[in-house]
Amino acid sequence: MRVSEERELSTPVQPVSAAKAVADRLIAAIAVGDYSAGERLPAERDLADMLAVSRVTVRAALADLREAGYVEIRRGRTGGSFVRQDWGERTAGVVRDLLGKDWDQLEELFDLRRLIESLIARTAAERHTLEDDAAILGALRRYEEAQDGVSARAADVELHRSIATAAHNPPLADLSRQLLAQVSLGISHEPFTPELREMALPQHRALVEAITNSDPDAAAAVAREHFRITEHALRHAVDRAEE
Repeated sequence: MRVSEERELSTPVQPVSAAKAVADRLIAAIAVGDYSAGERLPAERDLADMLAVSRVTVRAALADLREAGYVEIRRGRTGGSFVRQDWGERTAGVVRDLLGKDWDQLEELFDLRRLIESLIARTAAERHTLEDDAAILGALRRYEEAQDGVSARAADVELHRSIATAAHNPPLADLSRQLLAQVSLGISHEPFTPELREMALPQHRALVEAITNSDPDAAAAVAREHFRITEHALRHAVDRAEE
């Protein structure tokens, strides 16, 4: 088994428990809103790439989740692994183990992420081009017009990547992606629920306005507040797990 298969987000995973570790990370990801009830999980290959494990490990993890009642498998062209419930029998224990035990470390990462994202927003406001503005505004429009969570989440990813691109510093954009992976259990997007979307929408608009109007101070201030949303989602899950 590859070394990457034995690796979890912050602590080593023993080979024998690699599939369970992936299953647990997906349970926690569902709990914080990365994936919602009724939503199709990414394909096995995409999950394997995202979590740096093999497809065999992902397949075993999905079988575990199916047996535990978290997902159902649908066949056919539109089939896949679909989330059945956002909170099951194993959820509280998994959330406490993966998030609650290292909460102090996560808070440090949240702080670092807000600092980095505010720097990205400030730099984007200083360096953006007309081409950057078109990409940012297009992503915002797609976020506003999204008819479902999957489309809105994809537009959210596109928006923040286009802002990072507008900073014209690829290592800074790479750091942004790395920090997202660290605070989101390896999942490459933010937690998303209708409530979180309601919080994010006015902040997205304010952030885009500040950047395209070349207002670095406003862009940095909005970004610092905006990137508390993921922290809010994780904190809510930990609080629920400890009830």
